[in-house]
Amino acid sequence: MALDVEEVIASLAPERRRRIEERAAELIAEEMTLRELREARRLTQVSVARELGIGQDAVSRLEQRSDLLLSTLRKTVEAMGGNLSLIARFPDRPPVELAGIAEHDASD
Repeated sequence: MALDVEEVIASLAPERRRRIEERAAELIAEEMTLRELREARRLTQVSVARELGIGQDAVSRLEQRSDLLLSTLRKTVEAMGGNLSLIARFPDRPPVELAGIAEHDASD
C-alpha cells in the first residue's frame, strides 16, 4: 500500500511539522535562480537594472543565461543587496571558500 505524504505530514505533531517545514524552506532557499533570488528579495527587474545601470531587458536576458562571468554575477548579487562568495566542495574535505575570485578588482 502506498503512503499518502499529506496524510503522513498531517499525522505529525505540530512542532515536528513546523520544524520539517522550516528545514524544507531552508533547503529550497539553498538553490535559486537569479530570477528566484530577485523575487525573494522583492525586487523588480527595473530596480535591479537601475542599480546596474542597464536596461530591464538586459536584466531579463541575464536571468535567463546559464553561463555568466563571475564579475557580472557579483555585480548582479550586489545590486540586490548581497555579496557573492564561491565555495568549492570536495568529497574528502570540508568546503573551501575561494578567495579573490568574486571580489572587486581595480578595473571595476
